[in-house]
Amino acid sequence: MTATAILAQAEAADFRYVVTPNVDHLERLRRQPGLRPLYQEAWLCLFDSRCLARLLGLFGRATPPVVTGADLTADLLPRLAGMRVAVIGMADADFAALRLRYPAILFHRHAPPMGLLTNLAAQEDVLDFLRQLQPRVSFFAVGSPVQEILAHRLWREGGGSGVGLCIGTALAFAAGTARRAPLWMRRAGLEWLHRLIREPRRLARRYLLAGPRLLLALGLAEIRSGHRAREGG
Repeated sequence: MTATAILAQAEAADFRYVVTPNVDHLERLRRQPGLRPLYQEAWLCLFDSRCLARLLGLFGRATPPVVTGADLTADLLPRLAGMRVAVIGMADADFAALRLRYPAILFHRHAPPMGLLTNLAAQEDVLDFLRQLQPRVSFFAVGSPVQEILAHRLWREGGGSGVGLCIGTALAFAAGTARRAPLWMRRAGLEWLHRLIREPRRLARRYLLAGPRLLLALGLAEIRSGHRAREGG
């Protein structure tokens, strides 16, 4: 259903974008509230953590629909045959594998340099590439928060087209160059554990520090909220 809505929007002249926040994103937003418009002004905000969605439910917190970036990308790619599609980022080998797996898609890639978050000239190059290409779908695969910043800038400043998806490493899963968790782990909300085991050095901070800090902050907020409610009663 989400992929169908994206394909319909891809026909529109004006650019819109989709974000898929996870635990790391939410912890960053807690520390840097100035980034919230990147998510609040997105066309679609889809939650990328079944585990955290369940935990938030215990606190009575509402969450956006749980549609992971990896699932959305896997659902969407087979339906993009014949379309002009932009890829921002990806390693050379990953992109080559993606093109082999989906030869009917008209892929165009722009590989920005490292340090894109603080390199405003390189950000402008990305936006110029997308404005000139006018793709139906754009995949921003350069990590958060820079991928959301780029999509938000293109939406605010204009000149883009179609739909942009901020999906992190999802294209590597689709290309087959990165391995996803088994289906039973995904359904159980344990995909984060599979990724942590496979990439402990890169993901330990996200899952062992950022996640617990976020949950602690939410728990304290609920305690304070309950205390104020009792005092008001």
